[in-house]
Amino acid sequence: MKVTLEHLTKRFPNRNKKIKADVVAVNDFTFEIPDGILVGLLGPSGCGKSTALNLISGLETPTEGKIYFDDDDVTMLPPENRGIGLVFQNYALYPHLTVLQNIMFPLQNFKGDKKMTKLAMEEKAREAARLVQIDELLERKPSEMSGGQQQRVAIARALVKQPNVLLLDEPLSNLDARLRLQTREEIRRIQRETGVTTIFVTHDQEEAMSISDLIVVMKDGVLQQIGKPQNVYDDPENLFVAKFLGTPAINVFEGKIKYGCLFIGNENVMELACKKDLEKDVYIGIRPEGFILNLDGALSLELQNVEVMGRDTSVVSKHENALSGNIRSIINAEDWINSESKLVRFDLKPKKVFVFDKETEKRIYFDKK
Repeated sequence: MKVTLEHLTKRFPNRNKKIKADVVAVNDFTFEIPDGILVGLLGPSGCGKSTALNLISGLETPTEGKIYFDDDDVTMLPPENRGIGLVFQNYALYPHLTVLQNIMFPLQNFKGDKKMTKLAMEEKAREAARLVQIDELLERKPSEMSGGQQQRVAIARALVKQPNVLLLDEPLSNLDARLRLQTREEIRRIQRETGVTTIFVTHDQEEAMSISDLIVVMKDGVLQQIGKPQNVYDDPENLFVAKFLGTPAINVFEGKIKYGCLFIGNENVMELACKKDLEKDVYIGIRPEGFILNLDGALSLELQNVEVMGRDTSVVSKHENALSGNIRSIINAEDWINSESKLVRFDLKPKKVFVFDKETEKRIYFDKK
């Protein structure tokens, strides 16, 4: 099912009585989620992503705007009539019920033509359990299961009623690192098998990029960018998106455009296809993999440390114009040359270098020579 948000806005009264203005949790959201894909709603804590999910589910009512499922306006429709499955961060399983009973629970609320016999409900629940691979645990109680198993029960319970849209609110945050990796792969598999439109809320950019067909990046309730994960990484529209995506994080420098070139400090690191008389202070973002080790390279950095990571080497350095404490340059381990020098020089890969306006922090697009 296609989900469309039109100028969706949610305001809450400010708890600080000295400030009269409302808190805007979601600000003028407009975008379309195509049918049958997995979308990662991504942003730092407090950016409004869970509020956006609650608006789509019907748990919150928008201050302004519309929500459509296909062509149906569901803006004011109660949650139980929207055909959604919702998985919470804390799983919200009933501790006194078995796994089978937990999964069956939503089916017991069906009425009228949808009402099912106990035998039919059990068969549906067992089918959902097989899908998430917990069909051997149906007689256990939640307290007898690991966090990853409980998460699968919550997903099965959400899927058993065959929802039009599946909503996952930080579903992996309570799991350890290994279980997070395993469970996110399972979520991707289940979504592909069922074909249900899925919206996955997370603050973990690696998590979102690894399993999403599309990612929606948010900041302070405002949509920053939407696109395929790799496209957003390779082509960020502003400094926030560039800094939020990527591990290690992008290296950011204060720089300047002059004489048709890009300068970091006094070094001309790249020629730009722009007017020669253009002179502008900018931020320059360089991805860690955007460095080419060269003894005569355009950019010189003060070497701090070298971390060998098997296939790759992470060169840690400093520069007086860098906004972050350390600069990380990822190069092929075979390219590193052991040296006693405290200076390391690099050329830059043009496609891994981004220029941002210093005032607005929006991307400035140039052809690079």
